[in-house]
Amino acid sequence: MTSAASAQTPTQPVSVRRALPPWLHSLRGPLRLVVLYAILFSLSLFFLFPLVWMVGTSLKTIEEVGQPQLSLLPALPQWENYVRLFNDPAFIRSYLNSLFVTPMVLIGTVTSITLVAFAFSRLQWRGRGIVFVLMMGTLMLPYQATLIPQYVLFYNLNWIRTFNPITLPGFFAGGAALIFLLRQFMLGIPRELDEAAMIDGASPLRIWWDVILPLSRPAIATVSVMLAVGNWNSLVTPLIYLQRAELFTLPIYVAQRLNLQESPIPWHDIMAASVAFVTPVLITFMLTQRYFVEGITFTGSKEG
Repeated sequence: MTSAASAQTPTQPVSVRRALPPWLHSLRGPLRLVVLYAILFSLSLFFLFPLVWMVGTSLKTIEEVGQPQLSLLPALPQWENYVRLFNDPAFIRSYLNSLFVTPMVLIGTVTSITLVAFAFSRLQWRGRGIVFVLMMGTLMLPYQATLIPQYVLFYNLNWIRTFNPITLPGFFAGGAALIFLLRQFMLGIPRELDEAAMIDGASPLRIWWDVILPLSRPAIATVSVMLAVGNWNSLVTPLIYLQRAELFTLPIYVAQRLNLQESPIPWHDIMAASVAFVTPVLITFMLTQRYFVEGITFTGSKEG
């Protein structure tokens, strides 16, 4: 019995074994793992190449950057490129602006869309289906179609040249796709938990806070990563509404460094700013990747 059970025990999970090519199934034991990890390592090098090139370029001199031959690493690392970058008041100001804008958008948007997703998935109210269809219909509108009406609205509110057009709309549940993602996840939470909480006298708002939000952490983490990365990388919206150098965010600073009128173009300074720009995104994803993958997997398996 023991030998039969051990013979049926797979060396990898079923989903992994199904994804392997047929010729890899013919290999046995440690040899299969060596080949599999060699393939994964090779693919990781392919995807890491742009990142390595960016870091290497940020440590080069302007003469090395202009050389025709390709070299990933500098002959002698020029750490003064980063010293010069962090001594730039415009860079520090734009970095602090991004560190202010992104958490504000994250807090407002996550709070509001979880409330809306809770209403669509856990509450029964007249017209819920029609409102949900109308909300999903907004996904058909391209960003360019709403840009001018939004600008006119914010202009009449005297919000131009302030952070308001970027930070405040998130408090009104913007993002139909993110609401749909959370709704699908919340639909999979047993309704018996809501009923038990209602028997104990909990209000819908208390159920949302004490029951649904803790159980929806993987989906909320997924949405939070998407929002944080999207707003951290956002260039067009801040460029349209801020219009003041003291309010510019980090993507605008990096874009301004690419001055095509300057010769030679200071690619080493641009890449140093890009490394500082990308680092928070990489750290965020590494800290939340487990919840991110779990949220995508669980949400994709739910049926509305």
